[in-house]
Amino acid sequence: MQSSKLFLCGTPIGNLGDVSQRLLSTLKEVDLIACEDTRRTQKLLNYFSIKQRLISYHEHNEKKRTEELLAKLTAGASIALVSDAGMPGISDPGQILVTAALQAGIEVIPIPGPSAFLAALVVSGLDISSFSFQAFIPRSGKERTQFLEKLALRTETTVFYESPYRLKETLIDLKEFSPELAARKAMIAREITKLHEEKYYGTIAELAAEIAQLEIKGEIVIAVAGRQASEFEKEGWEDLTILDHLQLLIASGMTKKQAIKKVASLRDLPKSKVYKEAIAIKADQAKFRKDD
Repeated sequence: MQSSKLFLCGTPIGNLGDVSQRLLSTLKEVDLIACEDTRRTQKLLNYFSIKQRLISYHEHNEKKRTEELLAKLTAGASIALVSDAGMPGISDPGQILVTAALQAGIEVIPIPGPSAFLAALVVSGLDISSFSFQAFIPRSGKERTQFLEKLALRTETTVFYESPYRLKETLIDLKEFSPELAARKAMIAREITKLHEEKYYGTIAELAAEIAQLEIKGEIVIAVAGRQASEFEKEGWEDLTILDHLQLLIASGMTKKQAIKKVASLRDLPKSKVYKEAIAIKADQAKFRKDD
């Protein structure tokens, strides 16, 4: 086995008291630290009186720099990879280097540290026995619509990041997507672990109304409860009419389009036939997006 190692180091996301002794020892002992922003990492090193060589590794030079770092690792160097805050590779650069190192037979070692979305999840009050992390919600277009459709369909808690400048718009989009989604429990964490940490709890509709009155700054994490799956999604629907089946699925959080597809699949019917039945559902009754 080669003596070279790549260490993925979790750094504080706002509170320097969250630094582990293992992290400090690793940063002191490696041959080189690859970091997202050398200026920010230098401040961290200065605070703990650590003298170390730094090299930039960010989204704009990730591919090129990976080749350089891999050459150093192959030659026997030990390298620590850090992001500006949190764990490398989680909505930050790192995955390309990790994949390349593993393919080259180099050992990759995690030095666990803080993560904003995990910190937010554990204080969300939501069911986190199963959850889905979705990084950042797309800003607009088809990708954003698809994000909302998938979120509405999930039965597990979903957690993601959002810009404070788009938070109000995102809450409105979530609220208006469907009455079921608007009624789901959610939590917004701002500046988690930092001096001005704040958390907001309520339904999507309640949070949209509350946040609309505030000026929000800082890093944002949103956690949204999953939907309650209908018992008629897999079985027990045989005695239901197609229309009743559709309405029950829509009430459980599906869009009309999703419900049509599900009912057609379960009943082995053409979607066109199910769609004809769905016309009877009034738009103001279901309040779904006309995306079909």
